[in-house]
Amino acid sequence: MQVTKARSYSPEEYLELEVAAEFKSEYIDGQILPMAGGTTNHNRIALNFSTELSFAFKKLDFQVFMGDVRLWIPQRRIYTYPDVMVVAGEPEYHNSRTDTIVNPIAIVEVLSNSTQGYDRRGKFEAYRTIPTFEEYLLIDQNKIYIEQYFKTANKRWSLYEYDSEDEAVSLNSVSFEISLEDIFNKVQFKNNDI
Repeated sequence: MQVTKARSYSPEEYLELEVAAEFKSEYIDGQILPMAGGTTNHNRIALNFSTELSFAFKKLDFQVFMGDVRLWIPQRRIYTYPDVMVVAGEPEYHNSRTDTIVNPIAIVEVLSNSTQGYDRRGKFEAYRTIPTFEEYLLIDQNKIYIEQYFKTANKRWSLYEYDSEDEAVSLNSVSFEISLEDIFNKVQFKNNDI
């Protein structure tokens, strides 16, 4: 039996391919992986959260990025597209590319059935290597449920869970609070297979 080895790409090759690609892909240490398609719930949740953040930070020194801005994680050699990122101050660009940043303070991921294991373990482990990273929210698109992780000390993280519309999430890394009712506004919990 012959084993076929997958081709390994350099970060530069990935970026060249990504510019011309019809669909976004992640880069994980030489491998290019197509991203799962989104659902209306996924999009609504990310948009609801980022809209509220953008409005709250309108006159503050924080910036919010959604979906199309890439994140470079140098210690793991990963390029990925978090659903929502918050940057304190100005974004720091990787290799002067205005489509790729390296300094989020908070990241929000909306969970998909096909990627939730990776988002909870592998991605979170990689995100924790980013020096500026302090907070991670995982939002379920199939039910009212959020996991909030925030850094309390070096290599120490706390977990809070939310599962009721009458609750509110207060971010620890920045001064911001949002109700679960606002996060899940217009979300329909049925037939989410992705």
